Amino acid sequence: MRGPADPRRSNRRMKAFWTLLATVLLAEEALVLRASRTRRELAPGLHERGIRDAGGSYCERRNACCPGRDDGCTVPYLDTICYCDLFCNRTVSDCCPDFWEYCLGIEPPFAVQKACIRNGHKFPTGSTYRDNCNFCTCEGNGRWSCENHACLINGDMIDAINRGNYGWRASNYSQFWGMTLEEGIQYRLGTIKPPTAVMNMNELHMNMDANEVLPSHFNAAEKWAGMIHEPLDQGNCAGSWAFSTAAVASDRISIHSMGHMTPALSPQNLLSCNTRNQQGCSGGRIDGAWWFLRRRGVVTDECYPFTSQEKDSTPPAIPCMMHSRSTGRGKRQATARCPNPWTDSNEIFQSTPAYRLSSNEKEIMKELMENGPVQAIMEVHEDFFMYRSGIYRHTSVAAGKPEQYRRHGTHSVKVTGWGEEQLPDGSNQKYWVSAAVS
Repeated sequence: MRGPADPRRSNRRMKAFWTLLATVLLAEEALVLRASRTRRELAPGLHERGIRDAGGSYCERRNACCPGRDDGCTVPYLDTICYCDLFCNRTVSDCCPDFWEYCLGIEPPFAVQKACIRNGHKFPTGSTYRDNCNFCTCEGNGRWSCENHACLINGDMIDAINRGNYGWRASNYSQFWGMTLEEGIQYRLGTIKPPTAVMNMNELHMNMDANEVLPSHFNAAEKWAGMIHEPLDQGNCAGSWAFSTAAVASDRISIHSMGHMTPALSPQNLLSCNTRNQQGCSGGRIDGAWWFLRRRGVVTDECYPFTSQEKDSTPPAIPCMMHSRSTGRGKRQATARCPNPWTDSNEIFQSTPAYRLSSNEKEIMKELMENGPVQAIMEVHEDFFMYRSGIYRHTSVAAGKPEQYRRHGTHSVKVTGWGEEQLPDGSNQKYWVSAAVS
């Protein structure tokens, strides 16, 4: 039989228990502290190549220089923290960017990558932004390094044109913003100059009296109301050869059928199916387009709609989805349904042989007034992409710039009329009215 417990023995046991418990707690605390220091010592640096300075003064801003080893001596840094204690005098790069310079008064052991400033905000090394058609990157020296492409829309050129006495106004077009001038020439034009054989074609002359007087103004859309089609947007497809041909043919069919047929012909039919010496959305010749329109024919844009493409990609040419076959006597019919579920009418439209007009402006005017719009080829210079209103003529605002700012290409358009405008000096300036499809 046990007697009563010895209270002194019980106290000794309790004391031993608390001593054991305290020892265990101290051991765990030491373990946590050691793990904390180990994580700091072994963790990868906040920056792999020198110090990424996202703002400059950290220790200085908080007056946070701490003696010895103080793991609480931290300052917020980007999405983490950096240290301002003397333990930073080593190679692990978790110190605040200004620790050495501010706390120790010495040069930092690493190259400090300074922040770049833009619109009052600081950006770390490697940050980028786009300035119109040029990308800019923040370098380690705190400066922005930008590309030097000539942009399709040039603010300085717009201002120079509008300040000068050139007779027309320039402005910005949002769809051209961000494109280089080289891209504009490559993607927004697309007519290849006709070969010598075409340029040497016999000219067709109009019968005119020597003293015949033509009106000073003419607009085909007014004479043939409802028969002159609005130009289609060729987007970033260098296919003006197909768009201008389809546009002129559409108007001529409407006019010569006296409005009984008013088709808007399909430029996509030409782009995809007229592949003989043609390059689709990479350029083509108008003589080849008229040959195809006469021999093969095309359907309407409603039947075979235009499929635009992105300028930064070069997808394979869209295969022809609307062939035609002969039905005798020069007539043709489609061999397939329209490549869309909304239209059933796949009638083929053909043209008579194309012809070259005289370069005499009065003969061109009479042809236009009697038979409808005509097709013309023009040289497009760098300032044309900013044309807004007035009588366009190429300016000299880029004359002193490097060659990359002075580019030109060949474009084809539909001419729908003409006019005259009186200049400040009292003289008359004649002009053509064209429907550009870019």
